[in-house]
Amino acid sequence: MALLRIRSRATALAILPAGAAVVLLVAKAQGRIGGGVWSTVSWAVTACAVVVLLIAAGVAVAVARARPAVSPTVPLTEAAAPDLYRLVRDLADRLDVPAPSAIALTPDCDSWLEDRTHPAAQPRAKDLARGLTGAGRGRRVPAAPVLVIGSPFLWWMRVAELRAVLAPVVAGTGPSAHPDIAAARRFVRGLDAAVADADQPGLGRVRRIPTAFVGWVARLMLRGCRGHAAEMERCVAAAASGRAQGVDYGLRIVAQEQVGLAYAGWDRLLTRVALPAWRMGRWPSRLDAGVVSALTELSRRDRLADGFTSRLGERPACDLIEEPGAADEAASLLAARLFHGGPAEAGPGWAPVDWQQYPEEVVDRKWRTEAARLHRVLDALGVAASVSVGGPAQGADGSAVPTLARVIDHLAAPGANSEALAAGIGAAVARDEANEAPRPRTGGSDGAPAAGAPAAADPLDLWGPVPLPLFPLQPPRTGTELLADHVVAMVCCAAVDTAGAAPGLDWLDGPALLVDGGRRSDLGAPVLSLVEDGDAEPLRTWLTAVGVRTDKPVRLG
Repeated sequence: MALLRIRSRATALAILPAGAAVVLLVAKAQGRIGGGVWSTVSWAVTACAVVVLLIAAGVAVAVARARPAVSPTVPLTEAAAPDLYRLVRDLADRLDVPAPSAIALTPDCDSWLEDRTHPAAQPRAKDLARGLTGAGRGRRVPAAPVLVIGSPFLWWMRVAELRAVLAPVVAGTGPSAHPDIAAARRFVRGLDAAVADADQPGLGRVRRIPTAFVGWVARLMLRGCRGHAAEMERCVAAAASGRAQGVDYGLRIVAQEQVGLAYAGWDRLLTRVALPAWRMGRWPSRLDAGVVSALTELSRRDRLADGFTSRLGERPACDLIEEPGAADEAASLLAARLFHGGPAEAGPGWAPVDWQQYPEEVVDRKWRTEAARLHRVLDALGVAASVSVGGPAQGADGSAVPTLARVIDHLAAPGANSEALAAGIGAAVARDEANEAPRPRTGGSDGAPAAGAPAAADPLDLWGPVPLPLFPLQPPRTGTELLADHVVAMVCCAAVDTAGAAPGLDWLDGPALLVDGGRRSDLGAPVLSLVEDGDAEPLRTWLTAVGVRTDKPVRLG
């Protein structure tokens, strides 16, 4: 194969000076060349050969010892999911390929095979070793790759759909067992890991120069391998797909629609529902179960998704796990770490929250906290209170009474400087985030492990000192966006305190304001008119329709 030829050429180039030195030394020993200049040339070539061999050996050792990236996952032992292991094992038998060595869950809408035979991943592999192949204690690491399954699939898909979707993935264990393909993949992964090691910050002066040289050599070789590696993976994927066509092919076409639907629901759940909770120091402990609710709601609203909920009467794939709640909690905490950078364990400022508690524990608390921050910034800017006749102008602590009228009057006043208020809120948000408890990278387990899973190392240990979050969901918010969010929060607090509204949860849009039992989703446009244009009339009209008293004090956070 082309990748192995590149490796062989690099090896040949490294030993070429040594070969020339051997030829010269042998010729000199046999008297075929004389002394003088030839003697000097022989020793010079020999010295060059020794230097090149030492450098090549150093590069080879560095590449071999470099730790390839391993996806952070939640291990799932056979004791925790015997039915799921049985399904995958039967699928491998039908495809006539080796069974994966183990199964792990990832908080993402994807599934793949991952080679964890590198010594750096050996502890993780040992934890997963009692898997599908029945690897014994005498084996250092399992030979077959680990099957990584997206956890949202297990909760949204039915058993037959999951089997159809996993068929081409499991079929990939056949090419993975081919010695040439395995060697080529190890070669490319080693080069990629060497490049990553060279880019690590914090290297000392002694290590920086040789590591940078190894990284330069690895990059040079990777540029030559890139096209061949991509072509090899395309051929492997095509071969696996062709092998899997005989297994549930018709059902797989329908199941692929569920893959796209699950991805859409998972993305909305993370960005609209989970992210506000994470920012409040709470992490929803049943994200995968929430996917079902989010996609059911999407099916109700979207005609294209209509009819997908009729499948929910069939057996869900999460029934293949003995304790799906424990697996869901572990995957939910890992998702919070990957996408937000939360700590590895629950603590005083990082606690799980159930969906039933979400409106009170997250939505109401979020609104109160943001409203309090808005009024603190107004106090710092010296904005006067705006209250009804006869009402108190100041609280017991001397600060202005927190009313919605104060916010509206300030933003709607002629010449109002909303940019200063937005900048102050942005600075306050950054200050509050900086004052949060530190988020440890290692030393803790990911919450409640899946049932039957052994105590394992932190799944992010193999990523080294890379800062969290590894995959941030959204870019930093602008000052105007933050100001609009805080004004919305203030309006919602006033609606709850004076108009009988209540905090709620919308599965697709996150925090919601419930008025007379129904969700009001028309608040964003009036607030933007106030924040961006200083026009308070649309918002005043909205408040009048809902029955909100702007002059009444609001309870803050």
